[in-house]
Amino acid sequence: MEGQQYIALLRGINVGGNNIIKMTDLKSCFEGMGFTGVSTYIQSGNVIFFSREHDKAKLTGRIEKELSERFTYSSRIVLKTYQELEAIVAGAPAGFGKSAGEYKYDVMFLREGLSSSDLRKQIPLKEGVDQVWDGPGVIYFSRLGSKSSQSRMSRIMTMAFYREITIRNWNTTLKLLNFS
Repeated sequence: MEGQQYIALLRGINVGGNNIIKMTDLKSCFEGMGFTGVSTYIQSGNVIFFSREHDKAKLTGRIEKELSERFTYSSRIVLKTYQELEAIVAGAPAGFGKSAGEYKYDVMFLREGLSSSDLRKQIPLKEGVDQVWDGPGVIYFSRLGSKSSQSRMSRIMTMAFYREITIRNWNTTLKLLNFS
């Protein structure tokens, strides 16, 4: 494999019966763009691939344009290098993901140019239920499982910045790192 390894996190596919894309078709699309070592992980739209292109903004634009045209939807992705994903996992708050029976853990991946500290201030939290932390290009979010129905996590989907992020649970984040 040559080039930089990337993880493309697609937003809004295969959710609620909308923007249905088969993973075999998604893989074929990325291969058709000339990427190598292409693989997908679960139906939520996670694509691991290699590219010789090192300009992430240029690469993001190219992928979004191709996905939008091929699958006729308004594509938005968050693109991370393998090294960035390593830093995200390594930079998790102490104990994050360690009490899966008690808490639910998510990672909000931010598009390039967004500040986690600025976005974190906009996130509504339920005291005693929700917690957030800044990370490198992400916001870590946990909620108390026994009170998850009281969590303000669902309110994030109504906020203006929601189109600029994509969310993966902690287990998926770890598996993407190990899958890569």
